[in-house]
Amino acid sequence: MARASTRPTSRDVAQAAGVSQAAVSLVLGDKWRGRVSQATAERVRQAAHDLGYRPNLAARNLRLGHTRTVLLVVPALTTEFFAGVYTGAARVAAEHGFGVVLYPSPEGIGPARNPFASARAALDGVIASSMAADALTALRGDQLPLVMLDSDPTGSLGAATVNLDIADGARQIARHLIDLGHRHFLHLAADVPSWTFEIRAKELAARIAAVPGTTLRTARAPITIDDARAATQAALSGPGPRPTALVCDDDKLAAGAYKGLRRLGLRVPDDISVTGVDDLGLATAIDPELTTVRLDAELFGERGMHALLAVLEGRTPEGGDIPVHLVVRGSTAPPGAP
Repeated sequence: MARASTRPTSRDVAQAAGVSQAAVSLVLGDKWRGRVSQATAERVRQAAHDLGYRPNLAARNLRLGHTRTVLLVVPALTTEFFAGVYTGAARVAAEHGFGVVLYPSPEGIGPARNPFASARAALDGVIASSMAADALTALRGDQLPLVMLDSDPTGSLGAATVNLDIADGARQIARHLIDLGHRHFLHLAADVPSWTFEIRAKELAARIAAVPGTTLRTARAPITIDDARAATQAALSGPGPRPTALVCDDDKLAAGAYKGLRRLGLRVPDDISVTGVDDLGLATAIDPELTTVRLDAELFGERGMHALLAVLEGRTPEGGDIPVHLVVRGSTAPPGAP
């Protein structure tokens, strides 16, 4: 009678790799750096792969007192950007035996109900967007290992931060429009109290002010298409010279601006150039396609999860902002005749 197949154990992996079970535990728990060589780590991972070994996470978690669960707090799920952040974070988490619970803060920002009986008992750590930071107090997430995304490094609850180089994004937009010959600008700013939007506004204003003969006006709108349409119409219906370039904090604001401009009888880019930020699918769905700053949402999520893993292991997370890139399309051109 054939013997029933058995699930490979860590001892089997150790024997196949020619190492101790302790070394297997270190490598598969991603705690091997500085304790075993990279060659040994690669040998253990290859042996585990060849044997089809999967660690018993349930038993391990009971032993260690950890749930291997991370909470990702975002302002909302109304754009694909935060879906990309989740995808990147979950991919890295899975590679390290963690799960990610996605939690959108109600109304985009502000307090949130605790989705757990006790966040401290149910979670190992939290990754949170700056726009959802107020939710952390209700979640007691500020008492857990924490990484903040898109946040002021000097004031993020003492947490590690991971940022996109959004200031450089504003610089790239300003340089592109100024090089095209634009001197009169309207900034359609997101009406959201968040560090990321404050940085965009500050950097845009500084770059434009550095060029003689420029003007900059600001209109604010919540990040919805209808609010952006209304704000654009109101800002451009008043007296004074009309701006030739409209800089939007977000692709959704730009889509709303397109509607407002059409209702005013203005053409993009013949009468006014328009830019956005994010490079969502929406950017190529509108006509003309939108010049916008591409933000790598998945890489953002990956870096956030790597940073939290570092915090959990007592290491210093990788530094440096994530680069962003201006994608030039049909919505920008030199200013037309008055």
